Amino acid sequence: MPKRILITSALPYINGIKHLGNLVGSMLPADVYARFERARGNEVAFICATDEHGTPAELAALKEDQSVEDYCARQHDVQAQAGEKFGLSFDYFGRSSNPTNHELTQHFANVLEANGLIEERVDRQVYAVDDARFLPDRYVEGTCPHCDYEKARGDQCDNCGRLLDPVDLKDPYSAVSGSRNIEVRETRHLYLLQSKLQERVESWVENQTTWPLLTRSIALKWMKEGLRDRSITRDLKWGIPVSVDGNDRPGFENKVFYVWFDAPIAYIASTKDWAVASGGDWESWWRTDKGAEDVSYVQFMGKDNVAFHAVSFPCTLIGSEEPWKTVDTLKSLNWLTWYGGKFSTSEGRGIFMDQALEILPADYWRWYLMANAPESDDTSFTLETFAATINKDLADVLGNFVNRITRFCKSKFGEEVPAGGEPGPIEKKLYADLDQRITAYTEFLEKMEFRKACAELRAIWSAGNEYLQEAAPWAVFKEDPAKAAVSVRTGLNLIRLFGVLSAPIVPFTAEKLLAIFGETQTAWPAASASTLLTALPAGQEFTLPDVLFSKIEEEQVTQWKERFGAP
Repeated sequence: MPKRILITSALPYINGIKHLGNLVGSMLPADVYARFERARGNEVAFICATDEHGTPAELAALKEDQSVEDYCARQHDVQAQAGEKFGLSFDYFGRSSNPTNHELTQHFANVLEANGLIEERVDRQVYAVDDARFLPDRYVEGTCPHCDYEKARGDQCDNCGRLLDPVDLKDPYSAVSGSRNIEVRETRHLYLLQSKLQERVESWVENQTTWPLLTRSIALKWMKEGLRDRSITRDLKWGIPVSVDGNDRPGFENKVFYVWFDAPIAYIASTKDWAVASGGDWESWWRTDKGAEDVSYVQFMGKDNVAFHAVSFPCTLIGSEEPWKTVDTLKSLNWLTWYGGKFSTSEGRGIFMDQALEILPADYWRWYLMANAPESDDTSFTLETFAATINKDLADVLGNFVNRITRFCKSKFGEEVPAGGEPGPIEKKLYADLDQRITAYTEFLEKMEFRKACAELRAIWSAGNEYLQEAAPWAVFKEDPAKAAVSVRTGLNLIRLFGVLSAPIVPFTAEKLLAIFGETQTAWPAASASTLLTALPAGQEFTLPDVLFSKIEEEQVTQWKERFGAP
């Protein structure tokens, strides 16, 4: 019976096209897993949205002299198009500013307060005199009190990863105007009393024994330090209004819910928007009293987002005392770095999704990023290693195999699968090798161990080349054309198999491989290799493909390094 799998990736901020680090940190691995599970016949809901509230949206709109509403609408479309061009197969790509998220966020706040988990508190907050406004979180920048990083934000230090309070920053200044004419004033906010949920959330975290080591270690560290009560409102105009039963909360007319509170709720809201648009039932994905008890919920994110998803969002769901589905597997990844430093959206450092596609097709990037996914540690992206990987894996191994066997077949047998001969010892050795490797590859994808999965897929491609070298149809054709026909037929079937197996990672290439034989995406292989490599019947026509991959030249690497400011 097909499984039901809910997949969400961390919501990308609305402020500009995302860089390759953002892509591989959440959206791309989520897409690979979604494509894999769909191919296995499972029912998948792959949900994402743009994260549109909070400081980044306001600052970016201000910089471009646009209203924040217009800016977010335009940037949502830009990000949706970029994701589509990269092959991100979201079932729904929504917006955290949609009315559905307003309704659900206000619902959770009201329910949590009814359960005694929200209270008003007077807070001390940075106020910019020259800006005439309070400066929540990222509006304040300064020196981190823990590591002395000079560009720490008020909510988090990008250097050491510690969550911060803006009033703790040393030498703070306004991120809006740069003014240092700031002071600390009192303001009233709503606090989610996470400390009251310590035991329940800690017990829930400790039961997540299948979480990856990175995720589990971060979550347990937070539980050991003890949950702290956190403000869920901010002095901002752009965001979800603080309301009680549809009316503005007295004293909170100029405040909105803090983005960390409303953004994860957008997973639920976007699922609801998707269900409404497609005629489905959103509650069966999210409420355990409506069928979600049989759903496997998988989240993907970078390590800097783990605390919000492993602790804060569960506090919201568990604290509501309503039957909401909580995450089963939280796949977190380390950071992809730019030559050992950080990619940066705000500083334009690194290669961004739109720029990447100006240079090369999506599958070049998809393959490199997943084959080098930062799972066990941070991974340094360099254009030199990128070029070497593409040339070796895609051009020399996969592309060369397809080119050799199709062109040889055309020259000796025409553009159809040749008949004659029977599989012999060489083919049976190939079958046995592929049976083991396909099983391993499938297991790695199932476990979301993407680097290992890519290594196994690369080995499967290499097995095809090794088989051709040993069978050498070009050498035996004159003396034994039937024997040559067997190896050519096997080679053509390998192309088809490569297309099926490669589809989750390099979907555009997979489409080209299957199109050679007039096929589209087929189901995940369940049969043995002996069956898989005889799937194409003798006489099946095929179309000679164009060269799949062009090699990256040194001159190109040099040009790109100069363009993107690589060291």
